[in-house]
Formats: sequence, structure tokens, C-alpha cells
Amino acid sequence: MRIDLNLRQLEAFVQVAACGSFRQAAARLGQSQPALSRFIRQAEQTLGARLFDRDTRRVEITAAGRELLPIAQRILRDFDDALSDFGEFMAGRSGQVAMAMLPSAGVALVPRAVAAFSRQHPQVSYLLREAPADALAALVEQGQVDFGISVRPAPQQRLQYRHLQDDPFVLLCRRDDPLAAQASVSWSVFTTRPCIVSAAQSSIRPVTDAVFLRQRTPVRPVLEYPSVAASGALVAAGVGITALPRLALELVDMSQLAAIPLQRPYMTRPIGIVTRIGRTLPPVARAFMACLTVDTATRAGASTLP
Repeated sequence: MRIDLNLRQLEAFVQVAACGSFRQAAARLGQSQPALSRFIRQAEQTLGARLFDRDTRRVEITAAGRELLPIAQRILRDFDDALSDFGEFMAGRSGQVAMAMLPSAGVALVPRAVAAFSRQHPQVSYLLREAPADALAALVEQGQVDFGISVRPAPQQRLQYRHLQDDPFVLLCRRDDPLAAQASVSWSVFTTRPCIVSAAQSSIRPVTDAVFLRQRTPVRPVLEYPSVAASGALVAAGVGITALPRLALELVDMSQLAAIPLQRPYMTRPIGIVTRIGRTLPPVARAFMACLTVDTATRAGASTLP
């Protein structure tokens, strides 16, 4: 049998039982005594039993009231706990952060932000997906993740972009290569040396293709590498040189390699937070994005120091 008692009736009942007085219970709840008496009367009518025996001098809980009291206390305690949990969620201190990221961002940007956020909010959980730019955009568009950390999306995609940092390109070569001794290198070097390029779906390829098209002499890559880690191994083996954004160097074994700034032209890959237009993000996702933004800006500022 369902018994329809509301929270106000339960709260009034528990307070009267604790105080032994309608007047004191009403004062504790910040209600008028007639209102509190009405809640108790409504509860008794619903239950079909008296909860208190009362006269002008005393209030005494009945057997039905004693049976109901621990149940009412547990319901109120569970309700308060649930609202407290919801408050933590709405404040961005609990819940799950679901994000997709470029492999380089997953190594260079995300771990420190996760560590910092977890220290402040240890009850937060994480769902991390790694994907190239096109697949990442699809994950965000389909709602499989709350946001992505990627390059600027194409205008036709229903995605919003919030810039985090510019990721400058460098030349990757062997340490014993004469290029390694130079302070900077022009992109024209790729017209004179064997080079390797990223796969077509990579966020790196559009930038390198755009620069190569500007060269007076055609650039003819010897092969496409399947991953950034593989590019480092291929360069170390002497297959050719390549161009990588600086963040991607976190994915490369640099023990035999050197990275030299690429100039003429100076090219960067924009990295930012990608969200779906019109989607309401969980508070914890917004809080993490703010933490990531601050951490990235702090690191970028520190990297400019001598």
C-alpha cells in the first residue's frame, strides 16, 4: 500500500518528536504553529492513525509515531544526502568528465590538468578517448563525449571552438644531421631532402600540405607514416626528415633526434576546446575546461621565460 506523505509532513513530525512541543518545533522550522499543526494533522489523516497524544500541557508520541520515527528520519537523511550530492554535481565537483583528444594533446596537455583537477575534486571520474581530428569531431557531434581537444573544426561542422594555444611546427631530423646545428630552418628544405608526411586524416597533414604547395619546387614525400611515434622511428632510421607540431614531440623518442624551429613561413597548428553547438554541458565538464584553460595558459606563459 502506498502512503503519500510529503517531506514537509515528515519534517514536522520528526521535529515535534525531537522537541516534544509543537511551539518549539515550529520555531525550529521557522513556521507558524498553526501551519505545523496542519502538517501533522494531514499526516495523521493519510496514515489513519494518531502520531501524538497531546493536551494543553504535554505532547507524547504514540506507538504508531514510534514506529514511523526511524523511517521518517532515514527518509529525510537520504533526501538531504541526495540533495547534497546534487549540489556537488551542480557545483562541478562530482560527475564524469568525458573528453576526446588528439594523441599529442592527450600526452602534452591533458595529464597535468587531470592531476590538478583530481586533487581538488577526487570524486570526479573520467572518460578519455583518443582520436585523430575527423574522428574526434564526430565523437563530439554525436554526443559520445562532452568536448574535444583538437584543431579548429571546419566551418560546416556544428561545432564551437575555444582557442587554447598555437602549436608551432618544427623540423625533426637526426642529431647527427647538419640541420641539427642550425638555429632555424626554412620549409624549403623539404624540396631538397627525402621527407615523410603524416596520414591524410591527421591534423598535421593539412598544414604541411598547405606549405608544400607554396614551394616553387614540388615536395615529393617518400612515404606516409601511420603515427607520430612511427615518424620519430623512421627519422631516426634515416628514412627522411619530417615536420611536426611541437606538442607532438611528446609522442616521439627524442634520444637520437633533434627538433629545429621551422621558419619562412612560421606555421602553427591551433589547439583548442571543441564543443557541439546547442549542447548543455555538465557542470563538471565546464569546470574541467576552465581548469585546462588556466593550466595551458600558465604553461604557455612559463615557456616564454628565459
